[in-house]
Amino acid sequence: MRLAFAGTPPFAAAALAALHAAGHTIVGVLTQPDRPAGRGMKLQTSAVKQWASAHAVTVLQPRSLRLDGRFPDDAAAAGEVLRQLSPELMVVAAYGLILPAWVLALPRHGCLNIHASLLPRWRGAAPIQRAIEAGDRETGITIMQMDEGLDTGDICLVQAQPIHADDTAGSLHDRLAAQGAALVVEAIARLQAGRLPRTPQPADGATYAQKLGKDEAAIDWRDTAAVIERRLRAFDPFPGATATIAGQVTKVWRARLASSAGPAEAAPPGTVTRCDARELRVACASGELSLLELQPPGGRRIATAAFLQTPVGRQLRAGRPLDMPGS
Repeated sequence: MRLAFAGTPPFAAAALAALHAAGHTIVGVLTQPDRPAGRGMKLQTSAVKQWASAHAVTVLQPRSLRLDGRFPDDAAAAGEVLRQLSPELMVVAAYGLILPAWVLALPRHGCLNIHASLLPRWRGAAPIQRAIEAGDRETGITIMQMDEGLDTGDICLVQAQPIHADDTAGSLHDRLAAQGAALVVEAIARLQAGRLPRTPQPADGATYAQKLGKDEAAIDWRDTAAVIERRLRAFDPFPGATATIAGQVTKVWRARLASSAGPAEAAPPGTVTRCDARELRVACASGELSLLELQPPGGRRIATAAFLQTPVGRQLRAGRPLDMPGS
């Protein structure tokens, strides 16, 4: 088929490459504008743009697709090019811009979306991270016929994916990206054969996966150890969970649940209960966490034993409280 594609990060690029490998003609891609990133704040191109540029595919980077929005000229110019490209179908994956009605109606077969959850659970921007954070045992990929709502369109195909006890957002992302790429290829094959089902989403069970913010990074030791451990994994690699140690903001990447003293003997949340060559433990509202991998300010991710030899780590000792968010 003649396909247009809308997407931005590596999750989307995996699907784009799979569609091309399956023999479809990619007539053009929509992706987010280049933005400054990294320590040098140099302009960075998206993974989708990099793939399209390497394959000589037309790239469109409008700031908005709303004809009545802040950038109507961008939207109108993109619309003119898309009409000339005449795609039969548009595939959308983690694009980052809302598609208005005129875009949804432009291809003859509309727009198929690759969404990284079992809809209607975890509609929205961060379904992978929110599923881990919530302690879900499984997630998956939904191929959806897009409508004007937020991930509310008819479900075409669904495939589950288990969430392992040690999964981070990064590891789960990689499995789901490969799964989504394969499933959308299957969906288009079924569409071409006239056998792609469409089922309206149920109203029950809908949840919203709010976009991650850096303001969520600070660990609140007044949460339970289980909740904090899940957040560490959900926020890896972004935004990364942080603890303030000796006045220094330190990232905490990995931890495991540890047994703690009985309720009568439990230390206040945020108290270092063990600090030696073998283990660094912190008390939580319920249970304790054994911290396994940290990143000192300006440094790299290192194991706890190495962290305890850094200037920040050497200030830790059993009985010392860590700072709480907002304190």
